[in-house]
Amino acid sequence: MSHFPPIIFGIAFASLVVALTALARRLPVPTPILQMAAGLAVGLIPGLAIPALDPDIVFFVFLPPILWAAAFFTSLREFKANIRPIGLLAVGLVLVTTAAVAVVARMLLPGIPWAVAVALGAIVSPPDAVAAAAIVSRLPVPRKVIIILEGESLVNDASALVLYRTAIAATVTGSFSWGESIVRFFIDAGVGSLIGLLVGWLIIRAARWTKDALAETLLTIAGPYVAWVAAEYLHVSAVLACVAGGLYLRQHLSVAVGPISRLQTRIVWDLLVFLLNAMIFLLLGAQFSALLQAVPRDTLWSLFRSGAIIGVVVIIVRLAWVPVATYLPRWCSGDVRRNEPEPRWRSVALVGWTSMRGIVSLATALALPLALANGRVFPFRSEIILITMFVIALTLVVQGLTLAPIIRAFDFEPDVAYIEEERLARIEAARRGAEALEDLSREPWVDPRDVEVLRNELRDRIRMHEHHGGNTAGRRRLRAAMIKAERRMLVRLRNEGAISDEVLRELEQELDLEAVRVGAG
Repeated sequence: MSHFPPIIFGIAFASLVVALTALARRLPVPTPILQMAAGLAVGLIPGLAIPALDPDIVFFVFLPPILWAAAFFTSLREFKANIRPIGLLAVGLVLVTTAAVAVVARMLLPGIPWAVAVALGAIVSPPDAVAAAAIVSRLPVPRKVIIILEGESLVNDASALVLYRTAIAATVTGSFSWGESIVRFFIDAGVGSLIGLLVGWLIIRAARWTKDALAETLLTIAGPYVAWVAAEYLHVSAVLACVAGGLYLRQHLSVAVGPISRLQTRIVWDLLVFLLNAMIFLLLGAQFSALLQAVPRDTLWSLFRSGAIIGVVVIIVRLAWVPVATYLPRWCSGDVRRNEPEPRWRSVALVGWTSMRGIVSLATALALPLALANGRVFPFRSEIILITMFVIALTLVVQGLTLAPIIRAFDFEPDVAYIEEERLARIEAARRGAEALEDLSREPWVDPRDVEVLRNELRDRIRMHEHHGGNTAGRRRLRAAMIKAERRMLVRLRNEGAISDEVLRELEQELDLEAVRVGAG
């Protein structure tokens, strides 16, 4: 099958992604699990050679835009408000999980050096941003839970990679220094973040200069790769460079580019992240299949047992850590005395159970060096890669399949605060528009009839948002039905020759934007 041109594989990939996405809409199975299973099935096709996954491709092609997008769509206000739980998960839990896995690995794999066991712990310690977002984002989860999970996924890769590189350096060279590692962590984090902020600032400056929607969208796509390459060149945290750049861009893009650019950037990024996510989980399954075929049958069972045990360990450690890290700091910091609201146990349980591992763990495992400084083979390299794959599969399947039933059983209350903030924002924005209209109404080029039309339109908008009676969801459903009827009439007029395709396209875009605004996009 290797003689097929690349376009055939591209068409096959697109067809498979579309089919799996449509199937996931009809089955109670998260899309990432279906994609991983499909990749596993593809890898089992006779005669189809699965190429080895280059870790550099994962770290450079996949990770930068995914981290950048996750940071871009993260609320900086909520991130700062939840910095304590995020830090306890992204740094504290990574350290505890790494230590626990290292101890268990020493018991399961006789002869494994401590540094190698720590490397294994660092590989499987961080939950994956892609897996968590792909599964949780489509479910009715409290906004604070999503903020904490997204914030953790933004930072935990950096702390895990510092541990990983420290352990690898200790294994390869035979030397290790705790003081040097701690200092290196803060240097990597600080300089990496500064690089990301600089790249974000340059993108904003260039966007204000170009004044072109396509060029501005291209700048946002190039940004994560520029930040990653610059950070890697200086040997600092490329993960935090992408995170800082994405956060900075989110704070300043709204005033740097025009409406078309913002809409176009969002659409392009949604498609890019969708394709990268699909490719990641398909590759995971295909690589798992290839690794299974390369392992001798007599050792497969023992490695499967070790992987299952370590997978259970990382799940249990998180389930134990999250409640302790949630409630203990409240008592120590005085939140209880200040009558701060206590986190709901259901939200705490959900955070504890959401810990799927993914492509980052596989890439770091595959990036293990082949040999030590003295020329000897890197100890337990093949075992670590297989164990990592078993942990990824276990967490994805067990936790991914159970998340939706658990969330439905918890029956979370709707996020009223978010709805109220949205209503307030719409009212204040409309009022400011009304003030601007009154200021401009005295200009000589303004027609008083246009002012009156726009004044009535703004008055109706404000009245609609200020109305507390009735059902907001019901009103949006009614408006969605009206928009659908209007669109059908436009199509009918076009088909009858009463309007041109250009008129249809222009008015249809207005209706589509209105449909997105009312949540019927």
